[in-house]
Amino acid sequence: MDTKQTFYSNGKLLITAEYLVLDGAKALALPTKFGQNLIVEKNNTAQISWKSYDADGSIWFEDNISFTEIENPSTTDEESVRKTLIKILHEAFLLNPDFIKENTGYQITTELTFPKKWGLGTSSTLINNIAQWLQIDAFTLLENSFGGSGYDIACAQNNSPIIYQRKSGKPKVETIHFHPNFTDSIYFVYLNKKQSSKTAIANYQRNKTSDNEKNIAKIDKLTQEIIHAKTTHAMAASIAKHEAIMSTILETNTVKEDLFSDFIGEIKSLGAWGGDFVMVLSEINPKTYFISKGYQTVIPYKDMILE
Repeated sequence: MDTKQTFYSNGKLLITAEYLVLDGAKALALPTKFGQNLIVEKNNTAQISWKSYDADGSIWFEDNISFTEIENPSTTDEESVRKTLIKILHEAFLLNPDFIKENTGYQITTELTFPKKWGLGTSSTLINNIAQWLQIDAFTLLENSFGGSGYDIACAQNNSPIIYQRKSGKPKVETIHFHPNFTDSIYFVYLNKKQSSKTAIANYQRNKTSDNEKNIAKIDKLTQEIIHAKTTHAMAASIAKHEAIMSTILETNTVKEDLFSDFIGEIKSLGAWGGDFVMVLSEINPKTYFISKGYQTVIPYKDMILE
C-alpha cells in the first residue's frame, strides 16, 4: 500500500464582479498556472506534523498539532496561522471524523508554486486540497471555516476559465472558453502588498443600497461583454465601466486614478481592491512603465492563466 498521497489545487484571479459575487452577481474567474500541493504521509504520532513551503523553498509555517486540539480547539481570540489551520482541520473533522478516529498520525507538507505574498489563493488551495484528501465537499468546508463567495474553490477545481455565481447560497459553476485573440495585450501586475479584503467588504456591506440589484444586473452585463470582447478597445471600455461602478459602490478611487493616472491603456482591480494583482490591457508591453513606478512583477497572460 502506498502511504504517500499528493493533492493539487489551482490558484485564482477574480476578473469581474468582485464583492457583488457575494450577492449573486455572475463573475468571470480564471484559474492560474500556479497553485499548491498537499502531501500526506501516515505515521504513529497521534498528531499532525505540519510543514508549509513557500515557492522559493523556504518554510513559512511549521508546527505539530495534536488530534485532541483538532477535535476540541481552544476558543482563544488570537489570530494566527496555527489557529486558522486548526479551525479548518476541526471543520474537516466534523465533516469526516474518520481521518482522526481511525488513524494514528500524519506528516503533512504543503508546497506553493507561487510566492505566498501574491495572494493567488494560499487558503483556498489548502481548503480544496484538504477536501480532496478527506473526500468532503470543499465549498462546505470553506463556508464553515473562512466564508466567502466560493469562486476561489471553483478555480481550485477547474482547469479552464469559469463563470461563477452563488444562487440561493449554493455555487453554480460554468466552465467557458475564454481566449481573446488579444491575450498578448493582457498582463497581470503585482501591487507589492497583500490585501486583506475585510475592510473593503465591510464598506461594501455598509453601502449596499436599493441599487444593489441594479448594480448586479449592470455587472452581469459587463461580465458578458468582457468575455465576448473582440478587440482590446471593446474590452477596455467594459473594464472602465466596471471600475467606475465599483469605485462608486466602494467609495474608493480606482487603482488607475490612484497610482497610474498617466498610463496609456486600461487597468482593472482584481478581487480585493487596493492590493494583490491588477489586470492591465495595453497594446505595447507595459513592463518598463510599471518597473519605473516600482512594480517589478509583470506577468503576461499566457504565463499566468490556465487554458
